[in-house]
Amino acid sequence: MRNPLSDKITNIKPSGIRRFFDIVSEMEDAISLGVGEPDFDTPWHIRDEGIYSLEKGKTFYTSNAGIKELRQEICNYYGRKQGVVYNPLTETLVTVGGSEGIDLALRCMLDPGDEVIIPTPCYVSYEPCTVMADGVPVILPLKNENQFRLTPEELEGAITEKTKVLILAFPNNPTGAIMEKEDLEAIAPIIEKHDLFVISDEIYSELSYKSKHVSICSIPGMRERTIIINGFSKAYAMTGWRLGYALGPEVIIKQMIKLHQFAIMCAPTTSQYAAIEALKNGEEDVIEMTEAYNQRRRYLMNEFKEMGLPCFEPFGAFYVFPCIKEFGMTSEEFALKFLEEEKVAVVPGTAFGDCGEGFLRISYAYSIEDLKVAIGRLKSFVEKLRNQ
Repeated sequence: MRNPLSDKITNIKPSGIRRFFDIVSEMEDAISLGVGEPDFDTPWHIRDEGIYSLEKGKTFYTSNAGIKELRQEICNYYGRKQGVVYNPLTETLVTVGGSEGIDLALRCMLDPGDEVIIPTPCYVSYEPCTVMADGVPVILPLKNENQFRLTPEELEGAITEKTKVLILAFPNNPTGAIMEKEDLEAIAPIIEKHDLFVISDEIYSELSYKSKHVSICSIPGMRERTIIINGFSKAYAMTGWRLGYALGPEVIIKQMIKLHQFAIMCAPTTSQYAAIEALKNGEEDVIEMTEAYNQRRRYLMNEFKEMGLPCFEPFGAFYVFPCIKEFGMTSEEFALKFLEEEKVAVVPGTAFGDCGEGFLRISYAYSIEDLKVAIGRLKSFVEKLRNQ
């Protein structure tokens, strides 16, 4: 029998995040700080709207691009937050999570051989989605000393005549790094100069602690070059509802809708009705959850300082990225040993790219009680390593 699988898919490595999640699920009394999922329940008024839609029998397909009212609310949201106007009918698509939006955008924008610059460490989907779209991933390692921000010099150095797309993911998973307005203004002329397009993954945009998130679409000249990917999972604690969206120029969104028609038909109907309520009346919930995450962030930074574990201060998302290079172990060795001896799961930095070597991703999307127990175990583990 011939090989039923493509070389592309068999050459893609499985997610390094799920491996540690699977191990800890089999371990008694273990604490997982590895999965980026809010510990909050979806706010009740949002759930109630989903329930109400079911009670009213709203269980049919929606339009391919999504319920018109939801697309309007998404555009209203970006108008309020970023001062950028999008057309809900021609420049907006509701997707099955942000991940589908990323996949659609890459498949609709790339021809074979087109290069995609992927600053790392980063979310695990960008590289495999690029490969499956016949693009060429160009991995751009970011530096701890720059707080893992993308600099103009780094971007310019990665561009070739084949470069077509830059993926921006700020606030960043796994580092918690952000790009502020002046950072984006510094790279925008380079993007225009080389006629590039941007896929801006802004799923953590509401979780910004230093200043309000600024989208690159709000920088002059960038709106027509940018596909915004966002969703409801992180800000509204709606991970299982699987709902995201894309905003961008009609010429790109039109083709994304076409591919979405063939692959998905439409995003979940119940989730769409719940999302309308989230955008209309969920601002206080977002503020409350963000304040809780910020409290946990400050707690972890203080604990790292006390135990002498280097960690730049993250100002977005809900992750910290401490450095463990002093112990002479790889990130995976450290994480496995920590899990075996202290029953706490964290994710090796290398799960997010080779430049994550020497770092760990620790999520603080967990209760402060669990964080205190886990950090107590980390302190004990670090002391043992230093006294060996």
